[in-house]
Amino acid sequence: MTTVRQILLYKGQRVFSIEPEASVFQALRMMAEKDIGALLVGRDDQVVGIFSERDYARMVADTGLGGVDLPVRDLMTASVLGVHMDTPLEECMALMTEKHIRHLPVMEDNRLVGMVSIGDIVRAMIADRDSLIRGLENYIVGKENPW
Repeated sequence: MTTVRQILLYKGQRVFSIEPEASVFQALRMMAEKDIGALLVGRDDQVVGIFSERDYARMVADTGLGGVDLPVRDLMTASVLGVHMDTPLEECMALMTEKHIRHLPVMEDNRLVGMVSIGDIVRAMIADRDSLIRGLENYIVGKENPW
């Protein structure tokens, strides 16, 4: 069973963050430059929220305003759900589906060690499925040691 640990071994543990006082424009620019959909919001290794493209889209839809000069803390999601390195992918998927979220910070020994996205989870689950299918096909046609 694949866990978050395997995803982070593949993609790395780099996490991009921004301070709560930074402007929404700064956050959007950073997300565009890094080609990511969310930033952790915090200071001094303390996570206080998460800011995503979805947070910004909701604000624009609700107010009709751009709000790029607002501080990130005004739009961020303050309740951040996270997972551990040994959390199975199926558990991550269930949590993301139930809570309608797309990003999960990864914690180990009370410190942030990475972040996984719904895209990371789906890619890993597809790779697991493809590997299983190849193994079963090899077993059916009689190749030795399919796994």
